Amino acid sequence: MTETVLVNVSGASGSLVLNRPKALNSLNQEMVELVREALKGWADDDSVAQVVITSEHPKAFCAGGDVRAVRQEQLDGNFESGDTFFVDEYAMNHEIAQFPKPYVAVIDGIAMGGGLGVSLHGSHRIVTENASAAMPEMAIGFIPDVGITHMSQRAVTADGDASPAVARFLGLTGYRLSAADLLWAGWATHFVPSSDLEAFLSLIDASDLDTALSRYSVDPSQAGESELKSLRPVIEQVFSHDTWEAIEDELDDLRETEKHCDPLKIIDDLLTSASPSSLVAGTELYRANAQDVSLEEGLGNEFRLGSFIRRTPDFSEGVRAVLVDKDRNAKFVPATTTEVDSAPFREQLQP
Repeated sequence: MTETVLVNVSGASGSLVLNRPKALNSLNQEMVELVREALKGWADDDSVAQVVITSEHPKAFCAGGDVRAVRQEQLDGNFESGDTFFVDEYAMNHEIAQFPKPYVAVIDGIAMGGGLGVSLHGSHRIVTENASAAMPEMAIGFIPDVGITHMSQRAVTADGDASPAVARFLGLTGYRLSAADLLWAGWATHFVPSSDLEAFLSLIDASDLDTALSRYSVDPSQAGESELKSLRPVIEQVFSHDTWEAIEDELDDLRETEKHCDPLKIIDDLLTSASPSSLVAGTELYRANAQDVSLEEGLGNEFRLGSFIRRTPDFSEGVRAVLVDKDRNAKFVPATTTEVDSAPFREQLQP
């Protein structure tokens, strides 16, 4: 049986290669356990100077967690399997963030959901021009998770500040970030052209990380212009609020006064496929994790709310529509955000 994560030591690097190509490297229980076991062994191994995580797939870094498998287990009446997976995945996210050595994630393709959890908590997040990323959980009746609701609200943008509004926009709309967006938003730390990637990785193993970065990382401007940056003024206006009701009110005002606003059209198009319950719940989660809480506490909030959401029909329906039947025609209940009661979600987020 082929290993879903190839684990070895190459030179001074502990190497993790995601290797589940037919599933676009979607994380399953085995993959999480292999990563955690490797990190535990390398943390105190003096022969390992850094950990480097890459992908064998030519177009995908990691498409997220295997929620399709979680859904099927739940349809069979087994919720414990999904609970175990998310507990272990979130523990892995925290361990990456706390890892005592450089943790170098190389994103040379698409990274979504859990793929961001296994990369963005690392000390070094390398992107090429082929990189893109998204948190698409609204469309599957779930919530943004893997610590991103905590990390993204604290990430320092290229403008020199953190933006909880940008973080909310990215998680609630599922906007796909380009390499330039990732660099501007502070989700990526370095840009290495794909043509130099093999040489870059070889030099890390043969020499050291700083030498490789000095030689092969280039100015982020070479990744192109960030559309996300250009959208920021409208994003701040709309998503600076911490309830979905207030966000929707702001959107309604824009629809009345700025009918031909391009950013508004982008937002409305992105929200078309979102679960109303997920929008309300996700906003509550961002509010809770914007407070003075640690990453571990933020992950705890995500787990409790996620466990609650997974047990609602919207999760099964959303995964069906996006990943099983792929008709993109989910029938979410309630059908509008005005019908969604936020109180049950807030109860899951009480300290």
